[in-house]
Amino acid sequence: MNYRHIYHAGNFADVLKHAVMARLVRYLQNKDKAFRVLDTHAGIGLYDLSSVEAQKTGEWQTGIGKLLDADLPPAVAELFEPYLTAVRDLNPDGGIQFYPGSPKLARMLFRPQDRLSAMELHPDDFRALSRLFEGDYQARVTELDGWLSLGAHLPPKEKRGLVLVDPPFEKDNEYERLADGFHKAYRRFSTGTYCLWYPLKKSAPIKDFHELLQSYEIPKMLCAELSVRSDRVEGLSGSGLIIVNPPFTLKDELHTILPVLRATMAQDRYASHRAFWLRGE
Repeated sequence: MNYRHIYHAGNFADVLKHAVMARLVRYLQNKDKAFRVLDTHAGIGLYDLSSVEAQKTGEWQTGIGKLLDADLPPAVAELFEPYLTAVRDLNPDGGIQFYPGSPKLARMLFRPQDRLSAMELHPDDFRALSRLFEGDYQARVTELDGWLSLGAHLPPKEKRGLVLVDPPFEKDNEYERLADGFHKAYRRFSTGTYCLWYPLKKSAPIKDFHELLQSYEIPKMLCAELSVRSDRVEGLSGSGLIIVNPPFTLKDELHTILPVLRATMAQDRYASHRAFWLRGE
């Protein structure tokens, strides 16, 4: 439990994850029926980018800082609208000081009937998250290992939902753990939409991870990846998402937004993107 997201809040990986997450929430709202977002590794929910920790890395400056200042084509701006409006609403005086983590972003997008279950194991982060949602009847915060929630909290009573799994990847076997955790959750809640985040970096076993997911023979698994620099150097070079049971429009939307994200946030000439089906229908 050494990972603290405040050092990375608003970076390019957050931008991809949260932009896609906002699209998934909006899609679920096409039906009047309530749904639940289960966030397995929720963090503190709201990040102060003026803090010592965030300023130490400054990663947000080449992430959300770049996107907010970009001159976006109208079709792209429309797809980013739910996400960027939430960010701007937190910073009414302009600029950017506050950035929403996944649970806060989901909550900002909710209708009155939608619900959030946010899991956080780190004691300090759990307390901060609890304070953020204190008195909010649409949000439930639980001090729990997020991996356990994939069994204990699925299926949701609403029978509709989005499951976001964004682990810290502090251990060598996290790719296998992510695939296994998803597989167990899917057996309990096969109709849910899943969004699984993973890092792209030097020597990461991405091919093995994808093949393991494919071996489950689960239909409708969409992959989106964005790299902002070469993976020949140490550190995070990109990130990926596996979206299971995505809206039918999402692949085309990814082909619209990913080139813009790459062009906006590229850190060298090796920046790249791709969106493809791991498994189709």
